[in-house]
Parts: sequence; structure tokens; C-alpha cells
Amino acid sequence: MRFRDRVVLVTGAGRGIGRAIAEAFAKEGAKVVVNDINEETAKSTAQELKKLGGDAIGVKADVTDYDDVRRMVDEVKEVFGPVDILVNNAGFWTIKKFTDTTPEDWERDIRICYYGTLNCTHAVLKDMIGKRYGRIINIVSDAGRIGEPYLTVYSGAKAAVIGFSKALAKEVARHNITVNCVAAGVTKTPGVEGFLKSVGGEEKLVRAYPRGRLGNPEDIANGVIFFALDQSEYITGQVISISGGYTTVG
Repeated sequence: MRFRDRVVLVTGAGRGIGRAIAEAFAKEGAKVVVNDINEETAKSTAQELKKLGGDAIGVKADVTDYDDVRRMVDEVKEVFGPVDILVNNAGFWTIKKFTDTTPEDWERDIRICYYGTLNCTHAVLKDMIGKRYGRIINIVSDAGRIGEPYLTVYSGAKAAVIGFSKALAKEVARHNITVNCVAAGVTKTPGVEGFLKSVGGEEKLVRAYPRGRLGNPEDIANGVIFFALDQSEYITGQVISISGGYTTVG
């Protein structure tokens, strides 16, 4: 129960990687806030988490809407208190050649991936500074480190999150707040099915992964738990790739 009484907010936690992260914290005794754009999914996931040892609530909020995010954070404070650990996981990607994308595609990718991170981080940061404790973990992507064709705007948005995280880490370190990124390789979730089809299927893609398999959501959750631990308090402004060796970036 390494996170007993810690309040953990995970965005986009109704399914996939976000759900696995929320489950990992629940098993460690945390008070978990399951955020999702779908209220029913958020609440049903929270009910399942309660069976794992922690307490949980599901809260609908659109991470691209700052006022909605503020409302969510205020609701969390009324139930559990201020957020101790924020995991910015909500994301979206458009799978197209860049020449086939539209400004509407750009807007959606950037607002969810980048502005969503800005909104949620800004909404919780003053409380973290006030109590001199905080862990902010941003789920990025190897696409943001090395770039991926057909994911050009998404790659740019995730690279922006990495740059933001490094700068913020320097700004808030003196307040005992760490900011780190977990860069996921292709991870088997419902959201990657279209991408796998676009590259010729899982069997073709897995050849590029030295570990011999694609990632599972639990692999990413393990990295998040590592950055959230008290034992990791001297690690900040870093990016760790969890990609089975696909990305080896210094």
C-alpha cells in the first residue's frame, strides 16, 4: 500500500493504458480519480477499482476545456482533497499522411494531447506547491521522441509535452514536485487497432521490437508507478521509453 491516502488523478482512464494506470494505483491503496470524457465509463471503472483495495470516483471532464478541468479538480478536492499525483494520459491521434490532414485534425490532436496536459497541470499545480509535494507524470510517445510517419501532428504534440515537462520540472523542483514522462511504444489497446491496420498488422510491426512483442497497458503502468514512488523523488525532467527496445534514445 505504497500510495495509501495519496490522491491520484488519471485522465483518460476509462480504458486502455489509463485504466491500467488507475488499477495499479488502486492496488497500492490510493484514492483514485478516474477521468474520462464518457461519464458512464468513468463511473463504472471507478466502481471496479474499489474492489482492488483503494477508493475511487469517476468524473467526466473534457481535458481540452480549462473551465471543465477546474470544475473537476474542485469536485475532487471536495471528496478526497487536493491532487497529490497527476497522470496526464488522455490522448488522441490522427492516422493520415500529413498532406491528407486538415486543420480540424491538427486542432483535435494538439488540444487533447498538449492543451489537455497544460490545463490539468495548471489546475492542480498551485495546491501541490502549497503543500510542497507533487508528482506529475505525462504519458507521451516514442513518436514524440523520434517521429512516426502518418502520425505527424501527434508526434509534434507529444514532443511539445516533453519540452513542457522538462521546463516545468526545473521550475517546480524546489517545491518537492517532480515532472517526468513515460514514452510508450505501440501498446495493445482498443485505440491502436486502426494504426496496426495501417502498418500491415501486429505481426509485421512486432519485427521492429527487439523484445519480440508489443507493449501491454500494464507495462506502461509500471513505469508510472516508478516515477510516483518516494524513492524516485530525485528523478525529474526525464523521459523513459517503455517500448521493448524499439527506441534507444539518449
